[in-house]
Amino acid sequence: MSNTYPEASAQRLRTIVAAATSLELRTPGHRADLINRHTLDSSGRIRVDLPVNSRLATDITRQREVAAIVEITDVAPTPVRERVRGRGTFSGWLTPAGPGDTDDNEDLTVEFDLATVELSVDGVTTTVDPADFAAAEPDPLAAEEAELLCHLDRHHPRTVESLCRLVAPRHRYGVRRVVPLRLDRHGLVLRLERVNGHRDVRLGFTPALRHPDELRERMSALVERGAACGRRSRIW
Repeated sequence: MSNTYPEASAQRLRTIVAAATSLELRTPGHRADLINRHTLDSSGRIRVDLPVNSRLATDITRQREVAAIVEITDVAPTPVRERVRGRGTFSGWLTPAGPGDTDDNEDLTVEFDLATVELSVDGVTTTVDPADFAAAEPDPLAAEEAELLCHLDRHHPRTVESLCRLVAPRHRYGVRRVVPLRLDRHGLVLRLERVNGHRDVRLGFTPALRHPDELRERMSALVERGAACGRRSRIW
């Protein structure tokens, strides 16, 4: 068990972008928080839909290229302290996705041509090659992670308690609350909260899953390992 898994930063970023429902967009003279307005195309390029009558859409239509910074924050869906799990920062240029005029009632779709890509996790910022970001595949659980974590937290507290038996006793000392923090192909991360501070511990899948359909089997294996650690005891 370890606090983090050495997965590729490019895949982590693709996962953050694929799972996010909002982003912050900044251009010279503009700042906007956009909800449900970005997608990733088949080549890994970020696309953003802008209201065609907005000032930014007008500028892009006229100038054909506008410098921009996009920031996407990965926020834990469960109620934990310090909910920000990571942040992706992308800089480059916004350009119209295709030629032609757009009707007044439609959006203007723009493409984001990347110049620099950065991933920030736990105060450490890593630079990612834009080509590596575009080629990476998001985690297979990216689209379902938030719902799965919330379901586990709200409806299966005994399962979470059982899983805590897999954590070394020295890490459980003084723990007041345990909350599922992250779920990906490599395993489940639990946040162990104390009065002062917390620790994140990963319970790894063996082997890592390749498809969401394998999740039930991997989770059952973890729960069985927890049950085998001894009789039920109060964790905190």
